[in-house]
Amino acid sequence: MGETIRLKSGFDGFELAAYHAPVSDARRGGLVLIQEIFGVTDHIRELADGFAEDGYEVIAPSFYDRIEPGFEADYSPDAIAKGVRYSTETPWDQVAGDLQAAIDALSPAVFVTGFCWGGAATWLAACRCTGISAASAFYGRRISELVDETPKVPTIAHFGRHDASIPMEKVEEIREAHPDVPVHVYDAGHGFVSDRRADYHPDAARLARLRTLQLFMNNGGGRGEM
Repeated sequence: MGETIRLKSGFDGFELAAYHAPVSDARRGGLVLIQEIFGVTDHIRELADGFAEDGYEVIAPSFYDRIEPGFEADYSPDAIAKGVRYSTETPWDQVAGDLQAAIDALSPAVFVTGFCWGGAATWLAACRCTGISAASAFYGRRISELVDETPKVPTIAHFGRHDASIPMEKVEEIREAHPDVPVHVYDAGHGFVSDRRADYHPDAARLARLRTLQLFMNNGGGRGEM
């Protein structure tokens, strides 16, 4: 149901692609949806389409376009290694500029959510970007790199208790540094929202999604309600 659009980054003027999923009914707001290390895959497009059905106009930027336009990876070891490398070669200042371009392309209210690498980028957006109303970060391992930065908008974070890549002590560091940020921990592993992965946990995925939608509704994501 979506289409490819172009965004001009405020970081360096680079034009990157993005998946745009419009709403078909009453619009609740805009949503920037941030990819995992695997790029804007069919999973990310499916999530975008789902949020569009909930009333959110979605833009999912292709953050690795400067390195490999149209990059999409599977879950093989070689693809994972490439995705990790691309993520480390993509500096946070650049990500913030790309994010701002996506935010500016949407009419208010605008929200942000992201998964894995995108979970950390969601935290980045909440701390550095303007024009957003709330953010929901899913299993962002690299939030630890940004833990000294404070979200400027209502933000929640989701983690899996059995996530081998994010030790619980890292989650506790976020809680201790930001006691006002709700941190939800689920009886799940990494990537529990994706039904393409072994750690898919449908109950955790549904609950985290409900909490995300509630956050958005409580911060301007309504269908004209007062």
